[in-house]
Amino acid sequence: MPRPTKTIGNSALLNAALEGLELQKQRIEEQIREVRALLGKGAGKRGRPPGPPKEKRGPSKMSASARKRIAAAQKRRWAEYRKSLKGKAE
Repeated sequence: MPRPTKTIGNSALLNAALEGLELQKQRIEEQIREVRALLGKGAGKRGRPPGPPKEKRGPSKMSASARKRIAAAQKRRWAEYRKSLKGKAE
């Protein structure tokens, strides 16, 4: 049979430990806030900082010869890819 334990002594000890841990937690959270303030970060805010909106640009202009070069390069890539697939199937 298990021994009877002193529940009053154990609960007092556990309560004291809990209070000490909560104090440590508060100190650590305060230190985290101070470090974030030094880094210039807010309280856990995420994303891009607010600022003036950028001017919207129109579509980029690409010359006809550049479009042809890009199309030819892409066709070569696809041809190599299909050729590699055919080689794997055999």
